[in-house]
Amino acid sequence: MNNRQGRDLGQWIERVQADDLPVLHGFVNGLGQDIEAVVAGLSLRYSSGAVEGHNNKMLKRQMFGRADFDLLRRVLLAGRGRS
Repeated sequence: MNNRQGRDLGQWIERVQADDLPVLHGFVNGLGQDIEAVVAGLSLRYSSGAVEGHNNKMLKRQMFGRADFDLLRRVLLAGRGRS
């Protein structure tokens, strides 16, 4: 999937589904949930990598020294839709 060839993703998905690799089947099913965004990400020359890297670094700096079990528990539960 190099060289912005997102248009070939459908063929790759078909080959994965025809193969006996259950782990990749799960991955492909996940891709299918937002296939248009995945194809765009593999096709367009634009990337949000720089923004994501900046935000991750900022969050890491903000959280330094604050991590404890209670915070981890709240973050994990928030990710599951609970608080």
